[in-house]
Order: sequence, then structure tokens, then C-alpha cells
Amino acid sequence: MSSAIELSIGQQFEIERFNRALDATTDPDQLRQLAKQLMQAWQAQKAATKWAIHQQHSPPSFQVPQGSEVIHD
Repeated sequence: MSSAIELSIGQQFEIERFNRALDATTDPDQLRQLAKQLMQAWQAQKAATKWAIHQQHSPPSFQVPQGSEVIHD
């Protein structure tokens, strides 16, 4: 049983914006720049997703900020 991931309206508009920019670009250097931006965004999203999943499956950690004293009774 898998659930489909739905894109928000904002995300759909962003996809359309990139599609139009790609369609309108005839300069190979501009296409290369757009491809690099998209690759960077994709990898950043993958990293954020991995981090979020890890946070969900990890027990909460309580850390004492540096320089703070821990008082024991």
C-alpha cells in the first residue's frame, strides 16, 4: 500500500516556471546552468528528506548547551 505524494499548487507552478524557462532557452550555456541548478535542488531535497526520516526514527536527544552547568540532586 503506497500513497502518492501530491505537489502543492506552488510546487506545480514552480515546475511550470522551470519548464517554460527550459523551453525558451536556446543557449547551451544557459541550459547547462539550469541543469546544474536543478541537480543541486534535487540533491538538497534528497538530503532534507533523508534527514527528516532519520529524525522521525531517532529517539529525541537532550543535549546540554556548551557552557551550561548540570545540577545533580
